[in-house]
Amino acid sequence: MKSLITLIRFIVGWHFLYEGVAKLMADGWSSESYLTGTFGFMSGFYHWLAQSPTGIQIIDFLNIWGLILIGLALFLGVLVRWAALAGTFLLVLYYFAYPPLGISLLGGDGSLFVVDKIMIEAVILVFIFFYKDKGYCLDYLIGFFPKVKKFFYRQPQKTQEPVAGDINRREALKNLVSLPVLGVFGYGAYHSNRKYDVDISTGATIQINQVALNELKGELPKGKIKDVEISRLIMGGNLIGGWAHARDLIYAGSLFKAYNSEKKIFETLMLCEQAGINAMNIGFPTMNVLQKYKKITGSKLKVTVQVGIDKDNKTDIYDNVTQAIDCGMDLIQLQGNWCDWLVRDGEIDKIAGIVERIRSEGYPAGIGAHTVDSLIACEENGIFPDFYMKTMHHDNYWSAHPRENRRAFEVDGKKYAEHDMFHDNCFCPFPDRTVAFVNQTKVPVIGFKVLAAGAIHPKDGFRWAFENGADFVCVGMFDFQVVDDVNICIETLSKISKRTRGWFA
Repeated sequence: MKSLITLIRFIVGWHFLYEGVAKLMADGWSSESYLTGTFGFMSGFYHWLAQSPTGIQIIDFLNIWGLILIGLALFLGVLVRWAALAGTFLLVLYYFAYPPLGISLLGGDGSLFVVDKIMIEAVILVFIFFYKDKGYCLDYLIGFFPKVKKFFYRQPQKTQEPVAGDINRREALKNLVSLPVLGVFGYGAYHSNRKYDVDISTGATIQINQVALNELKGELPKGKIKDVEISRLIMGGNLIGGWAHARDLIYAGSLFKAYNSEKKIFETLMLCEQAGINAMNIGFPTMNVLQKYKKITGSKLKVTVQVGIDKDNKTDIYDNVTQAIDCGMDLIQLQGNWCDWLVRDGEIDKIAGIVERIRSEGYPAGIGAHTVDSLIACEENGIFPDFYMKTMHHDNYWSAHPRENRRAFEVDGKKYAEHDMFHDNCFCPFPDRTVAFVNQTKVPVIGFKVLAAGAIHPKDGFRWAFENGADFVCVGMFDFQVVDDVNICIETLSKISKRTRGWFA
């Protein structure tokens, strides 16, 4: 029995030690992203810990050296009960940072409920504490000093205390022989880290954020659509849904989906919220992912979902609206392609019908469009939504197809073989007409595709959209772009000088 307990203690100690050393060796490792991404009933406590850069430095120091010292103590048999107690406390903090609730969030262990590897390891340490495993390394030396031993172990002696020389020296040797094993493992970890410049053996050094939240340059301004307050910069959903708009780079959509796993989506949204982005616009197929995110994290993210007309539904062609409400969405809009198609095909009455349906359920109703002709037609027919979502970008970039070859309603999802016809990144084919429409309308306008699928730099795209009347910009972002884009948006809004339209949100 004792040999088995020693083996278990040896394994747990190695895990603690290696996690600590891995963090120590990783350049720029920080617990900031771990703390700011926490969820659950104790998330406020962890977020409070991450507020101060000085606090982060202290927490990083305590975390790294706590793991190392606890690991050494357990691995070598040094003050085992005290190490087990400290290790249990540390694991409890880890456990409640990301409590397993039956979903796969930031961990890589699949879907777990209540019991995970952290809890199992904590239970083992509790057992070691009450088992009173003494280790026989430093504890062996403590045996020479009965008073010191009594201080550490405070337990009644049922038999006469043996002299130090009578303690089982074989147990001490078994623990000391682990030192060369520790050296071999340690050298292997060090060699891998130096060779590949990354720790390939543990998740301890994985970095969620590329830019630290403490590099934010201020607070992101907000506006209102009806009674819903949302940030001027809105997270777009295309990168998450895999809609790359990458022209002839046919692999890009699959690449986006592979990168934006559920874990990465949740990490990115958590980062967005910490950076001040409190709103997102998504396609209808992504709705369930956002519902899950909001449910398990308690997020207050304001989500606008794009809906279409369900022509196959013989009883309710506006059933997408009902599904959006059931999924807990906050704002609902007619998707841009659908608006264009319905106007093009002479079914504008269905646009009026879906706007009425959304409003009848008590939700802000929006209309999206790629072609400005669609929105002009809506207003001419007396359809005025609570907000517009309009593609807004200039065409001064290399891959925009020639103006003379552009036509209304060409942004319809089709592929064109002709080189000088529509390219899958020119979503605002008539920017001058778009600017004219936006500047005369009296409802809030969300500008989207403002970067023309990556053809325009955010500094240029944000400025052009805001100066020409957009009240908000919606941009798809990878996690490593979030903080930079927030800073660009803050700086852009602080320097707007050419805007003539008032703010309608």
